[in-house]
Amino acid sequence: MTLPLQDSILIVDFGSQVTQLIARRVREAGVYSEIAPFNSADEAFKRMKPKGIILSGGPSSVMWDDSPRAPQHFFDAGVPILGICYGQQTMMQQLGGQVEGGESGEFGRAFIEVKKRCALFDGLWAEGERHQVWMSHGDKVTQLAPGFEVVAVSEGAPFAMTANEEKRFYATQFHPEVVHTPDGGKLIANFARHVCGLKGDWTMAEFRATKIAEIRQQVGDGRVICGLSGGVDSAVAAVLIHEAIGEQLTCVFVDHGLMRSGEAEQVVSLFRGSYNIPLVHVNAETLFMKGLEGVTDPEAKRKFIGKTFIDVFEDEAKKIGGAAFLAQGTLYPDVIESVSFTGGPSVTIKSHHNVGGLPERMNMKLVEPLRELFKDEVRELGRELGLPDVFVGRHPFPGPGLAIRIPGEVNKERCDILRKADAVYLEEIRNAGLYDAIWQAFAVLLPVRTVGVMGDHRTYDSVCALRAVTSTDGMTADIYPFDAAFLSRVATRIINEVKGINRVVYDYTSKPPGTIEWE
Repeated sequence: MTLPLQDSILIVDFGSQVTQLIARRVREAGVYSEIAPFNSADEAFKRMKPKGIILSGGPSSVMWDDSPRAPQHFFDAGVPILGICYGQQTMMQQLGGQVEGGESGEFGRAFIEVKKRCALFDGLWAEGERHQVWMSHGDKVTQLAPGFEVVAVSEGAPFAMTANEEKRFYATQFHPEVVHTPDGGKLIANFARHVCGLKGDWTMAEFRATKIAEIRQQVGDGRVICGLSGGVDSAVAAVLIHEAIGEQLTCVFVDHGLMRSGEAEQVVSLFRGSYNIPLVHVNAETLFMKGLEGVTDPEAKRKFIGKTFIDVFEDEAKKIGGAAFLAQGTLYPDVIESVSFTGGPSVTIKSHHNVGGLPERMNMKLVEPLRELFKDEVRELGRELGLPDVFVGRHPFPGPGLAIRIPGEVNKERCDILRKADAVYLEEIRNAGLYDAIWQAFAVLLPVRTVGVMGDHRTYDSVCALRAVTSTDGMTADIYPFDAAFLSRVATRIINEVKGINRVVYDYTSKPPGTIEWE
C-alpha cells in the first residue's frame, strides 16, 4: 500500500479481544493506524515507519517463559510508545521493572486518581481529579522501570498510569479504548496528536484518491471481475474500482435466492442504471435450493453456500474471459482475524466466503481496496463515492443470508415466508424512525410449529423470532429495547400478513465477544 504511512501509528497486538477498538480510536482522531501481531510487528514497523507505537492488552502473563514481547528495539527507536494493560506490563518488564501476579485481580469499573500531570493529560485531566476507567487484569506492576514515575493510581493498581516524559513512554493498566472509560478516546487522541505530533488530517477523501491511484497502478490495462454479494462492502469496492478503471471492470452478481425482499432488484438497478457498470446477473436460486435440501447443520450450510458461490462465479468468469484480477470487499477486521497470532475464530466465522484466499485453479490476483477499513469507514467511503444512503446505511446481511436465519432445512417456501416477515419487521422499524439507531435487525424462522387459533380456525404454523441489536463494530452487541407497543404492532402485522406464521417472539439475547449471527 502507498498510504502516507509516515503519519501513522502501529498497534502491536498481544491478543486482546478489543485491540480493534484501539485502531478505531486512533482513526477517530484523524490518524491512520494499523494492527500487527507481536510476532510480525517488526516487519510492519520497517514498512510503516510509524510516528508512534501502541502496545495492546492480551490474555498472557509476562511471568510465563513463552509469553509475547514487543521487539526490544522499539524502545530505542525514538518514537512515543503507549502500553495498555498487558502492554504496560511487558513494557515495564522489558525495560527493567517488575510485574507480579496477585491473589485477586481488578475487573470492571474502577476509579483512578491523578497524582501528577503529564503530556497525556494535557487539556483533559488535572492533578487531584478522579475519573472512571475500565480495568481487566490479574497481574500488576510492582516496580517501575528506570525513568518512569506514577501519574495516576487506583484502589487495586498503585501503578495505574505511569510515564517517562523524557522518552515519551506512557502506560495504563486500564483500557482507554473501551466505552466504559469515558475519556479513553480523548487520551488516545492526545497520544496520537499531542504526544506523537500528528496532524489528524487522515480523511476519507484522501483515502479515496490514494486508493484510486493504487488500483490503477496495480491493474494497469488488465481486466477485473468483482463478485457482488448484494452487501455494502462489495458494492463500495465495485464503485471505487469502477471510478479508477472504468469498463475494465465487470461485476458478477450471483443471485442465490437467499437475500432480503427486493434486494436483488435493487442491486441490479443500482449498478446497471445509476452507475452503468457492466453487470452479469446470474439467477442461481434453483441450484442453491436444491443443494440445501436436507442440510440442517449451520456450518454445513455456510460451506455449501460459499463453495457453490465460488463455483458459479468461476463459471461466469470463464465465459467473460481475459480477467487477471478478482475484486473482493475484504475489510480490516477480516484481515486482522486471518492473521491473528492466536489463530482466532476466522476459519469458522468466514467459512461462507473465501476470505483468506481463492481456489488455486482460478489463478487470479486479488484487488482488495477496502482491506484497511472498518465497516463504518466503508459506509463513509460509500457516501464519499455518492452511493445512496438507503443502500450504504443498510444493516449488515452476511453471505449465508436467509439460510442461517432458518435453523433446520432451507427451502424456497420457508425463504419466502421469512422474507415477508422480515420485510414487515424492517418496514415497521423504519416507520418508527428507529432504523439508524439499530446496528442490525432481522427475523428468524424457527424450526418450531405451534397450535394457534385465528378467527374460527385452528392453525399449526411456524414461530418467528425477531432480533435487534446496537453495536459500533459488530464485535459485541446489546439488545435494542423496543417498547411493548412496537413489538405488539409488529407481531400483529406478521401474523395477519404472512401466511405460515402464527406466533412471534422477541430475542432478548446480547451478543458477547467472539459470537456471530443466529445459529
